[in-house]
Amino acid sequence: MVPAVSGQVGTDFAVSPPGPPSTSTVDVVATNCGDPVAVGLRPVHSDLMNDSGSGGHYYWCTRHHRVETDADVCPAKHVLGPYPSAADAENALQKVQERNEAWEAEDARWAGEGN
Repeated sequence: MVPAVSGQVGTDFAVSPPGPPSTSTVDVVATNCGDPVAVGLRPVHSDLMNDSGSGGHYYWCTRHHRVETDADVCPAKHVLGPYPSAADAENALQKVQERNEAWEAEDARWAGEGN
């Protein structure tokens, strides 16, 4: 969580201790080329990043060669995804191959090799 900051840009900043993990307030007094940008207390939320909350995710594990879910997913360096369905995750390597072929053809076209 970023601590609350008050003051003016280019002058002094007072850092106050962080508030509770879910929300806090920040006294915003900043300038942009000498003009005030915002003044007053503004709520600051520090919720974890997430998607729309549409349910579980599916991943293709390149180490185990299987579909994995949020409950049993390997470290990120071993998975492709997330995908919205198990079928999409299962077809991940095919999609990667198709995209690589398309990008290589586009690179060749740009390099003048595909004329």
